Amino acid sequence: MKTKTFKSLGVTNEILRSLEKQRIEIPTEIQKKTIPLILKGKDVIGGSKTGSGKTLAFSCGIIKTTMPGHGIQSLVLVPTRELAEQVGSALKKFSKFKKIDIANVYGGVSINPQITQLKFADAVVATPGRLLDHINRNTVNLKAVKILVLDEADLMLDMGFLRDVEKIIRAIPTKRQTLLFSATVSRDIQHLEEKHMNRPTKISVEEFVDPLKLAQSYIDVSSQEKFSLLVNLLSHEKSGLVMVFCNTRRNTEFVSKNLKANGIQSCAIHGGLTQHKRKQILSDFHKGKTYALICTDVAARGLDIKGVSHIYNYDVCKEAKQYVHRIGRTARAGKDGQAITLLSERDHENFSKVMAINDNIEHEELPRIKRAKIVFRPQGRFARREPRRPRRHY
Repeated sequence: MKTKTFKSLGVTNEILRSLEKQRIEIPTEIQKKTIPLILKGKDVIGGSKTGSGKTLAFSCGIIKTTMPGHGIQSLVLVPTRELAEQVGSALKKFSKFKKIDIANVYGGVSINPQITQLKFADAVVATPGRLLDHINRNTVNLKAVKILVLDEADLMLDMGFLRDVEKIIRAIPTKRQTLLFSATVSRDIQHLEEKHMNRPTKISVEEFVDPLKLAQSYIDVSSQEKFSLLVNLLSHEKSGLVMVFCNTRRNTEFVSKNLKANGIQSCAIHGGLTQHKRKQILSDFHKGKTYALICTDVAARGLDIKGVSHIYNYDVCKEAKQYVHRIGRTARAGKDGQAITLLSERDHENFSKVMAINDNIEHEELPRIKRAKIVFRPQGRFARREPRRPRRHY
């Protein structure tokens, strides 16, 4: 079978020139399946995970549809500031030879420069809350929108943005193309499909993560020894970038500051930081200046970070589907990866839910560990020590 090219998918010359400049040659599966439909103006629901190439897929539609100087014709809604930056940056690169004016709109920064940008924008990448703020202030005109993209829609709705998204949809023309990309399909996604989409074509692709190259394990450890175990594991493994997941902002700060005290380069990223700080942390991590990124699920979701060799679950996620999102950041594009869960007493209930949908996680014996230095302790319930309980094997 002849290998499909971007040209054979119908991609415009402006984008082909941009892809050539970026040395992007072979379409991914989601791109092969969705780009022809998108370029025909069809509504599409794409099931794919971070790193699968969906940004380029919907960018092809935006760049073909949007004409410079005719008002805001394309709108991309995303759940987080980081994703707004990431998608906006990618869209600017892909549209380099069409000169589309793109505005990034999100909270945590001054609204005044955005008001100016929106006056001249042809396309907007926005988080729902800040865009709704602009709508309420009458500082944005969405009457010319021809294409709406809901990116990482499941996370956007999990974060409670359904009402905001629907208010925004009511502010744009009903005659439009709607593209929805989501890693999972929930009742709210089905609601959006039924109420706001026109007979969408549903496309799903195989996991971008290679299960044969992903080793999953868990280690039983007491809560008093959990941090020391993490230090031990990170100290002995320096093959690539590492992401450590915590359930709360407080725990990300606890882990990051104490890792630094033990000589391990790390940074915490969560919603409590300024946008400038979060941007700098991600830039350092991308460049390899920071070895370990300590993050919450919301802060990390949607970010396409290459070269992650290990995922550590310092806290077990409360919802099993979040585990899938976490481990999906390694073992990608033919690379090996490891996902290791540190399982202490308070984690058993959540881990049982994970094991119910994933039986590929193997038990690993607790190694001999040296007590790590702890110089920073969070205030409140995370500072409490728990009594030892019998360990379970799954």
